[in-house]
Amino acid sequence: MVKNGNTEAETHDARSRLIISALRSFAEKGFEVATTREICDAAGTNISAIRYYFGDKAGLYRAVFTEPISETTRHTNVAAYLGLPLVEALGGFFTEFLEPLKKGEEIRLVMKLHFREMIEPTGVWQQEIDTKIKPQHDALVAILKEHLGLQRVDIDVHRLAFAIIGMAVHFYVGQEVVSAISPQLLNTLNAIDVLAERLAGYAVSIVEGEARRRAQ
Repeated sequence: MVKNGNTEAETHDARSRLIISALRSFAEKGFEVATTREICDAAGTNISAIRYYFGDKAGLYRAVFTEPISETTRHTNVAAYLGLPLVEALGGFFTEFLEPLKKGEEIRLVMKLHFREMIEPTGVWQQEIDTKIKPQHDALVAILKEHLGLQRVDIDVHRLAFAIIGMAVHFYVGQEVVSAISPQLLNTLNAIDVLAERLAGYAVSIVEGEARRRAQ
C-alpha cells in the first residue's frame, strides 16, 4: 500500500529511525538541548518528518519515552494472572515485566532517558505511571490479595508488592552494575527468561513469609 507517495514499509522505517535517533539524542542531551535538526540528520529524514509522524518535538519525545518499552510488552491484564498457582502467576508477571531487557542497548538508553526525566521533568512521567506502572502494580496487588486470601487490600499488601517488584526494577536501574559484576545474568535472551523464573521463586518465599506473619 502507498501512503502519500511512500510505501507503508518505508513510512514505518522512517518513523522507527526517528525514534531511535531521538532516543539517543534525548537520553544524552535532554529535551531542551537536543535539536530536531540533529535528530533528523542522524535518522536520514527531513525536518518535516517529525511534524508528519509526531506533530512536534514534544510529540516525538512522548513517543520516545514510551514506545521502546511498550512495543515489547502487552497491556497488563489482571485476569490473566488470577486463578493460577502462585509461582505461575508470578512467573508470568516477571516474564512480562522483564521482556524489555531483551532490547539490550536500546533499553539502556530508555533508562538513561527516564533518569534524565526525573532531573529535568517535562511531565511525561505521570502518563507513564497511569498507563504502565500503576496497571502493573495493580496486577501484582491482585495476585497477592488472592493468594493471601484477603477480603480487601491493606497497606501491607502495597508494601509487599513494591518489595517484590523492586527485585525486578533493580535489573533495570542497575544494568551497568549487574553487567560489571555478573554479565551472564543479562547477556542472553534465555538468561533473562531464567531471571524471571528465579525472581518468581524468590517472590513466592516472600509471600509465604508474609502469610506466616499475618497468621501469627
